[in-house]
Amino acid sequence: MVEIPPKTMNGTLNKVMLIGHLGDDVKMHYFDGGNCIGRFQLATNEVYINKTTNEKITSTEWHNLVVRNKAAEICEKYLSKGDKIYVEGRIKSRQWQTEDGTTKYTTEIQVTEFTFLTTKKETAYTKQNQDVESAKNTNFDAANEGLPINDLPF
Repeated sequence: MVEIPPKTMNGTLNKVMLIGHLGDDVKMHYFDGGNCIGRFQLATNEVYINKTTNEKITSTEWHNLVVRNKAAEICEKYLSKGDKIYVEGRIKSRQWQTEDGTTKYTTEIQVTEFTFLTTKKETAYTKQNQDVESAKNTNFDAANEGLPINDLPF
Protein backbone atom coordinates (compact mmCIF):
# COMPACT_ATOMS: atom_id res chain seq x y z
CA MET A 1 0.00 0.00 0.00
CA VAL A 2 1.26 3.49 -0.89
CA GLU A 3 1.00 6.10 1.83
CA ILE A 4 0.28 9.64 0.70
CA PRO A 5 1.90 12.33 2.85
CA PRO A 6 -0.74 14.47 4.61
CA LYS A 7 0.28 17.74 2.95
CA THR A 8 -0.59 16.38 -0.56
CA MET A 9 -3.92 14.79 0.36
CA ASN A 10 -5.78 18.03 -0.32
CA GLY A 11 -3.91 18.71 -3.58
CA THR A 12 -5.32 18.36 -7.07
CA LEU A 13 -3.82 17.36 -10.38
CA ASN A 14 -4.42 18.76 -13.86
CA LYS A 15 -2.12 16.85 -16.21
CA VAL A 16 -2.61 15.75 -19.81
CA MET A 17 -0.38 13.48 -21.89
CA LEU A 18 -1.09 13.11 -25.61
CA ILE A 19 0.53 11.52 -28.64
CA GLY A 20 -0.97 12.58 -31.93
CA HIS A 21 -0.60 14.22 -35.32
CA LEU A 22 -0.78 17.93 -36.10
CA GLY A 23 -3.93 18.91 -37.99
CA ASP A 24 -2.26 22.00 -39.44
CA ASP A 25 0.92 24.07 -39.19
CA VAL A 26 1.58 26.03 -35.99
CA LYS A 27 -0.11 29.46 -36.05
CA MET A 28 1.89 32.14 -34.24
CA HIS A 29 0.58 35.22 -32.44
CA TYR A 30 3.02 37.91 -31.25
CA PHE A 31 2.41 40.41 -28.45
CA ASP A 32 3.96 43.69 -27.36
CA GLY A 33 7.00 43.03 -25.21
CA GLY A 34 8.27 40.14 -27.32
CA ASN A 35 6.07 37.34 -25.98
CA CYS A 36 4.31 34.97 -28.35
CA ILE A 37 2.06 31.93 -28.43
CA GLY A 38 1.69 29.17 -30.97
CA ARG A 39 -1.58 27.36 -31.54
CA PHE A 40 -2.27 24.10 -33.34
CA GLN A 41 -4.70 21.21 -33.30
CA LEU A 42 -3.60 17.70 -32.41
CA ALA A 43 -5.53 14.61 -33.55
CA THR A 44 -5.59 11.47 -31.43
CA ASN A 45 -7.25 8.30 -32.71
CA GLU A 46 -9.02 5.40 -31.10
CA VAL A 47 -9.40 2.32 -33.28
CA TYR A 48 -11.83 -0.48 -32.50
CA ILE A 49 -13.78 -3.24 -34.26
CA ASN A 50 -17.59 -3.04 -34.47
CA LYS A 51 -18.61 -6.45 -33.15
CA THR A 52 -21.78 -6.69 -35.23
CA THR A 53 -20.25 -5.72 -38.58
CA ASN A 54 -16.56 -6.59 -37.94
CA GLU A 55 -15.83 -3.16 -39.39
CA LYS A 56 -12.72 -1.31 -38.23
CA ILE A 57 -13.80 2.05 -36.78
CA THR A 58 -11.46 4.97 -36.20
CA SER A 59 -12.65 7.71 -33.87
CA THR A 60 -10.65 10.96 -33.94
CA GLU A 61 -10.53 13.45 -31.08
CA TRP A 62 -9.21 16.97 -31.78
CA HIS A 63 -7.30 18.88 -29.10
CA ASN A 64 -6.49 22.61 -29.20
CA LEU A 65 -2.88 23.08 -28.08
CA VAL A 66 -1.13 26.26 -26.96
CA VAL A 67 2.64 26.68 -26.57
CA ARG A 68 4.32 29.84 -25.33
CA ASN A 69 7.38 31.94 -26.17
CA LYS A 70 10.57 29.95 -27.00
CA ALA A 71 8.67 26.65 -27.08
CA ALA A 72 6.24 28.16 -29.60
CA GLU A 73 9.10 29.34 -31.80
CA ILE A 74 10.68 25.87 -31.73
CA CYS A 75 7.37 24.23 -32.66
CA GLU A 76 6.81 26.69 -35.51
CA LYS A 77 10.31 26.05 -36.86
CA TYR A 78 10.25 22.25 -36.81
CA LEU A 79 6.61 21.11 -36.95
CA SER A 80 4.18 20.97 -39.83
CA LYS A 81 0.83 19.39 -40.61
CA GLY A 82 0.86 15.61 -40.12
CA ASP A 83 3.88 15.47 -37.81
CA LYS A 84 3.66 13.23 -34.75
CA ILE A 85 4.37 14.72 -31.32
CA TYR A 86 4.17 13.81 -27.64
CA VAL A 87 2.96 16.61 -25.37
CA GLU A 88 2.36 17.11 -21.67
CA GLY A 89 0.37 19.97 -20.25
CA ARG A 90 -2.75 21.00 -18.42
CA ILE A 91 -6.36 21.61 -19.45
CA LYS A 92 -7.47 25.23 -19.43
CA SER A 93 -10.98 26.45 -20.27
CA ARG A 94 -11.69 30.07 -21.14
CA GLN A 95 -14.48 32.24 -22.48
CA TRP A 96 -14.74 35.54 -24.31
CA GLN A 97 -17.29 37.86 -25.86
CA THR A 98 -17.50 38.32 -29.62
CA GLU A 99 -18.24 41.70 -31.18
CA ASP A 100 -21.93 40.79 -31.48
CA GLY A 101 -22.09 39.95 -27.74
CA THR A 102 -22.09 36.17 -28.10
CA THR A 103 -20.16 34.29 -25.42
CA LYS A 104 -17.69 31.78 -26.84
CA TYR A 105 -16.04 28.95 -24.92
CA THR A 106 -12.99 26.83 -25.63
CA THR A 107 -10.92 24.20 -23.88
CA GLU A 108 -7.20 24.11 -24.60
CA ILE A 109 -4.15 22.14 -23.60
CA GLN A 110 -1.49 24.49 -22.23
CA VAL A 111 1.66 22.59 -23.26
CA THR A 112 4.46 22.44 -20.69
CA GLU A 113 6.66 19.76 -22.30
CA PHE A 114 6.90 18.17 -25.73
CA THR A 115 8.93 15.70 -27.75
CA PHE A 116 8.93 15.54 -31.54
CA LEU A 117 8.34 11.92 -32.59
CA THR A 118 8.36 12.32 -36.37
CA THR A 119 8.64 15.47 -38.41
CA LYS A 120 8.46 15.80 -42.18
CA LYS A 121 11.45 18.12 -42.12
CA GLU A 122 13.44 15.55 -40.11
CA THR A 123 12.29 12.69 -42.34
CA ALA A 124 13.34 14.55 -45.49
CA TYR A 125 16.74 15.37 -43.95
CA THR A 126 17.27 11.77 -42.75
CA LYS A 127 16.26 10.30 -46.15
CA GLN A 128 18.65 12.68 -47.93
CA ASN A 129 21.51 11.63 -45.61
CA GLN A 130 20.66 7.91 -45.98
CA ASP A 131 20.79 8.24 -49.76
CA VAL A 132 24.26 9.82 -49.50
CA GLU A 133 25.44 7.17 -47.01
CA SER A 134 24.15 4.26 -49.11
CA ALA A 135 26.05 5.65 -52.09
CA LYS A 136 29.23 5.73 -49.96
CA ASN A 137 28.82 2.22 -48.45
CA THR A 138 29.12 0.10 -51.57
CA ASN A 139 31.68 -2.38 -50.17
CA PHE A 140 29.30 -5.36 -49.80
CA ASP A 141 29.83 -8.99 -50.74
CA ALA A 142 26.75 -10.97 -51.89
CA ALA A 143 28.13 -14.15 -50.26
CA ASN A 144 28.08 -12.35 -46.90
CA GLU A 145 24.32 -11.68 -47.22
CA GLY A 146 24.69 -7.95 -47.63
CA LEU A 147 27.01 -7.45 -44.64
CA PRO A 148 30.13 -5.34 -45.14
CA ILE A 149 33.23 -7.44 -45.88
CA ASN A 150 34.96 -6.22 -42.73
CA ASP A 151 31.95 -6.97 -40.47
CA LEU A 152 33.11 -9.31 -37.69
CA PRO A 153 30.65 -11.91 -36.38
CA PHE A 154 31.34 -11.01 -32.70
